[in-house]
Amino acid sequence: MKEYYAARAKEYDQIYAKPERQSDLRLIEQWLPSRFEGARVLEIAAGTGYWTQFIAPVAASVLCLDASVETLDIAQTRPNNARAQWLVGDAYALPVSLELYDAAFAGFWFSHVPLARQQEFLLGLNKTLKSGARVVMLDNLYVEGNSTPLTEPDAEGNTYQIRKLADGTSHRVLKNYPNEFDLCELVDPFGEQATYTTWQYYWTFEYILR
Repeated sequence: MKEYYAARAKEYDQIYAKPERQSDLRLIEQWLPSRFEGARVLEIAAGTGYWTQFIAPVAASVLCLDASVETLDIAQTRPNNARAQWLVGDAYALPVSLELYDAAFAGFWFSHVPLARQQEFLLGLNKTLKSGARVVMLDNLYVEGNSTPLTEPDAEGNTYQIRKLADGTSHRVLKNYPNEFDLCELVDPFGEQATYTTWQYYWTFEYILR
């Protein structure tokens, strides 16, 4: 996965140029900042910083973590990201600071987490957050005829996509599509006020850490 996103870094933002998705994107871009106003935010898998540019101007601070140097190099060139801080790191081994975060954001990351590691990731994330912190995840809905087709699931139920890059290489990428019930069940032991919202091509899921 790390190697794939490093290789894809320069062409990643093409996904945000799809004409049919523009209406959804404008709505989400307007909606997202209000979730983080005045908060000390930890962003997981920040990638090229596309979503950071809507969070950083309103947040008290943003620490953006990603496994790829190549994507973070692009993220830092966006003018609205000037106040953000950047860290190359592992989403399964998050840094825990003395001052815990007020909120967390994971855009287009949770769908790449294997089913067997979803609870591990969320519990690790919660350790970086204050009680009462808001967690927001944003990801893709599977839309027949628009989304990249899925391959057969593996023994654990994970699904995959075969993705091609501009250099002609093909990559088998884990891509799961959790539903509202799956997400609510996962966070029920430690979260409250769980809210699942959908647009035509995307979903968001929020909860408040107890």
